[in-house]
Amino acid sequence: MRRLLAAVLVCEAIVIGLAIPVAISVAHADAASAGMVGGALALACVLLAGLLRFPWAVIAGGVLQVVMIATGFVVPTMFILGVVFGALWVTTIWLGRKVEGTEAR
Repeated sequence: MRRLLAAVLVCEAIVIGLAIPVAISVAHADAASAGMVGGALALACVLLAGLLRFPWAVIAGGVLQVVMIATGFVVPTMFILGVVFGALWVTTIWLGRKVEGTEAR
């Protein structure tokens, strides 16, 4: 499960990085603010991907998904991408627990 969650977070970091120029050109966000916020979110995704061996990192990843959805208030397309990544996050946790339960039996 941790590998799949890490893959979701790394892909999410890439999408956030690609959303920075969109926020600047389409949403007319301040370049410095968009770069700082987007960079911090992308960095948080990568750091959490490496920290998933700790149980609290899964919860922090869920909080990060909510923050990702909230970025839709600046770039409306991020609402859709945030929901997609949030759904991937929840599905990965659900399937991972299901597989771990099957392996335990």
